[in-house]
Amino acid sequence: MANTSAPFGFRQYSGTGSAPTYEQVAVTIAYNATNIFYGDPVEPDANGLIVQGDGTTAAAGIAGVFVGAQYLSVAQKRTVWSNYWPGSDVSSANTVIGYIINDPNAKFLVQTGSTGATQSTINLNAGYTIGSGNTANGISAAFLDVTSAATTNTLAFRVVGLVTEPPGSAGTESGAYNYVIVGFNNVTTKNQTGI
Repeated sequence: MANTSAPFGFRQYSGTGSAPTYEQVAVTIAYNATNIFYGDPVEPDANGLIVQGDGTTAAAGIAGVFVGAQYLSVAQKRTVWSNYWPGSDVSSANTVIGYIINDPNAKFLVQTGSTGATQSTINLNAGYTIGSGNTANGISAAFLDVTSAATTNTLAFRVVGLVTEPPGSAGTESGAYNYVIVGFNNVTTKNQTGI
């Protein structure tokens, strides 16, 4: 059974915390920016805010992986807890709180693109492609860009394993769109370069 292209972003696999919250930390999201979906890698901007990652990683690294937001909705006239940030829906005077996982020991399950990962991809670093998230359920469409896999130290993630079990299930076949386990390679919590 061939793997299907159905990216879901970076899904928490393990870490030093415990399920369901693991090691989430609160951050401030840039007001009136692009959508940020559950499982999207996020980056710090020059104003100390968090924005959706663009697939490239600055020398300072990525801020982490987005897992939700809290904001006072203008449309709904109440505080909203959501697994994604719709980009705008607050007064410019209000703050949007986002929740990210930035623990340097965290591991994530992620799908690869049309170039799947192989055994030789393990221990290489790789970038990501952000994709178009789903506004109906808030889930990311980000996936690991294995074509960028290299020893380059500024790439955002390190491949630590392939998912091969249980046989015949989604993402376990070798080749395109297979699942891998990654850890942070270039995250701001373990990087000494500022922005």
